[in-house]
Amino acid sequence: MTTTLIWFRRDLRLSDNPALQAALKDANQLIPLFIQSPGEEAPWQPGAASNWWLHHSLAALDDSLRHRQSRLVLAQGDSLTVLKRFVEQARVSRICWNRLPDPACRQRDQALREALAEMGVSVEEHDANRLIQGEPLKTGGGTPYRVFTPFWKALQAQGLLIGRPKGIPKTLPPLPDRTASVSLDSLQLLPKIGWDQGFYDTWKPGEAGARDRFKQFLKRVIEDYPEWRDRPDLLGTSRLSAHLHFGEIGPRQLLQGIATHRDAVHGRRGRGSDGTEYLRQLAWREFSAYLLEHFPHTDQAPFDPRFENFSWANPAQSREQLQRWQQGQTGIPIVDAGMRELWHTGWMHNRVRMIAASLLTKNLGIHWLEGARWFWDTLVDADLANNSMGWQWCAGCGADAAPYFRIFNPVRQGVRFDPQGEYIRYWVPEIAALPDKMLNAPWEADSKLLGQAGIRLGRDYPEPIADLAATRHSALERWDRIK
Repeated sequence: MTTTLIWFRRDLRLSDNPALQAALKDANQLIPLFIQSPGEEAPWQPGAASNWWLHHSLAALDDSLRHRQSRLVLAQGDSLTVLKRFVEQARVSRICWNRLPDPACRQRDQALREALAEMGVSVEEHDANRLIQGEPLKTGGGTPYRVFTPFWKALQAQGLLIGRPKGIPKTLPPLPDRTASVSLDSLQLLPKIGWDQGFYDTWKPGEAGARDRFKQFLKRVIEDYPEWRDRPDLLGTSRLSAHLHFGEIGPRQLLQGIATHRDAVHGRRGRGSDGTEYLRQLAWREFSAYLLEHFPHTDQAPFDPRFENFSWANPAQSREQLQRWQQGQTGIPIVDAGMRELWHTGWMHNRVRMIAASLLTKNLGIHWLEGARWFWDTLVDADLANNSMGWQWCAGCGADAAPYFRIFNPVRQGVRFDPQGEYIRYWVPEIAALPDKMLNAPWEADSKLLGQAGIRLGRDYPEPIADLAATRHSALERWDRIK
C-alpha cells in the first residue's frame, strides 16, 4: 500500500498541477494537504486581503476534491511537525509539492527535504506556476539576467509552451482511514470586522473562478489588450493576477488558451491582437520570480547598491503623508482613485499602481518598503516577487528599473489614461462635477469654478499633498547626490 501526500501551497488547482500529477503515479492512497504556517514566511506573512482570498480558494479546492471522492486536509503549525505526523500515522512514503520563489519558503523547503530524507521519505519538487521548466535561464557568461529584454528574448528562444497542459483527474485515490483535519474557519483567515464586502462583489476565488475570468478575457478583452491595458477606466486587463498568485490557473494554461484563441479568431477574422503583448506581461511576472530567486535580498534591500544609503524621508516626519496616501486623501485625484479602488476591491490597475508608487517614493521621498508593506496587506494579488520588483522599479532602485529621474506626473498621466475622467469620477465622487480639464488638478481651478461644482478645497476634497514641481526638483537633487 503506497500512500502519497500532495502538499498544496500556492498551487490551489487540480488541472495542470505537476506535483499532483506526480503524486498520482502508483499511489494507492492520497492525502491532499494544506498547512497554515504563516510564521515560516516571515517577514512577509500573508496580509489581510490575501488571507481573505486564501479562505475562499481553499473552500473551492475542497469542493473540487470532494467531487472526486476526496477532500482537502487542513492543518496548522510547524510544517515539519505536521508532515512528520502524517509520515508516522499514515505511513506516507512520498511527498510532492511545487516550488515557491520566496526566500523564506526556499530555505524552509531545503530544511524539510533534508529532514524528510533522513526519515526515508521521498520528496519530489515541481514547477506549477512558471514559464521556465527545468534549469533557469542564464546569460552567455553563465550569470543571471538582470535586464528584462534579453531575458524575454531568451525565454522566447527556449520556447514558451513546453508540453500541453494536463486536465483535471476524474477521480483521486482515497484518503487513509481516520485522516484528521481542522476546520477552515479555525484558520481564522477572514477579517473580524467586515471591511471586505467589496471583495465579494468583485472576485470569485478558486479554480472555476479563474477559468471564468480567463474566458471573459479571451472573449471580450484580448483583441484590444495592447490599446486598453493602460486605461483604468476600461476593463482592459485580464485581472487574473490573484488567480495566478494562488495557482488557481497556471501560465501554461494561459499560453495554451491564447494560442487556441489566436488560431481560431485570426483564422476567421484576421484582425486584433495575437496575444503577444499579454504574453510579454506574463514574462515580466516570470522575470520578477527569477530575480527574487537569484537575488533573494531584494525583498527588503535595493537591487541597485547605490540606494543603500539613499536619503529617504524621516519616517516619523512623513507619517501623516503616508497615512493620507494610504487613505486616498492626497488631493491628487488619479492617486486617490487608485488607493480607494485598492481599499474597496483589494486590487488596483497597474498603471495607477505605478503613478501612486511614483508619488510616494519620488515626490514624497518615502521609502519604497512603506508602500510595499501597504500593498502587501491590502492587495488580494500580493505576490512577494511582483510586489518587490514593482516597487523597486517605480522607486528607481531595482533591476531594469525606471531611471530615478523618470518621475511620473500624475496630472498628465490622469489626462492621458483616464481621458473622460470616468475612473476618477467613480472613485472620487466629491469632485465629479468638475469639468474634464480641471478634474486631474482641482487646485488649478478658480474659486468660481470650484463653487459651481460645490467644492471647497480643504473641506470637500484635500489640498494637494505636495507641490508636484517642487518635489520633483527635490527628488532629482537626492538623485544627484548618489548617482
